[in-house]
Amino acid sequence: MNADPWPLRGLVVRTPRLELRPEDDPGIFELAEVAARGVHPPEVMPFVPEWTDAPPEKLRTNLLQFYWRSRASFTPEKWTLHFLVRLDGRVIGTQAIGGEHFAITRELGTGSWIGMDHQRNGYGTEMRAAALMFAFDHLGAERVNSTAMADNPKSRAVSRKLGYTEETGPRAVRRGRSTETVRFALDADRFARHRPDWDVTVTGLPACLGLLGLTDKAV
Repeated sequence: MNADPWPLRGLVVRTPRLELRPEDDPGIFELAEVAARGVHPPEVMPFVPEWTDAPPEKLRTNLLQFYWRSRASFTPEKWTLHFLVRLDGRVIGTQAIGGEHFAITRELGTGSWIGMDHQRNGYGTEMRAAALMFAFDHLGAERVNSTAMADNPKSRAVSRKLGYTEETGPRAVRRGRSTETVRFALDADRFARHRPDWDVTVTGLPACLGLLGLTDKAV
């Protein structure tokens, strides 16, 4: 049999409560509806660019195009895995992890969001921890970075809980005003001292290594 030309569709990362799979068309259409129902209160803005300010009809289209562009530009030298996060089979948000020349740098970055209907249940910490376990334990990452707005306490709390170090980041323009950002970094040794008492199960990774610029010996 010929090898699957897009083996990412067989990749699955599971936590005690959640299932993470790379995005596909049915999943991102479901994700678009989650986003249209709300990701944060309208008086705050945790993102740059301010993609959630778009009206629901435009937001759905913009979201779909964003994931299609990311999928089309995926190469072994520069890639982002946009995991759709599911709870009991339903999409509740997304956890991204990716980088450039990862096989050489061993450094990745993450980003994530959850629909408002599912916040305050610890899912954000659980899916970020899953991404970190996947990166350190299964891909051989040496460092994982993250960025948040300085006035985003939820994101900062997740990073602190999982052991990231924190420093002031560059200023960004948000809704026409200058705002502070915070940069976080985490290495494998520090994560080992802060990781949860559970592990992920990962299936389908060996077939994906070539797309990620890796080999069996590199992991």
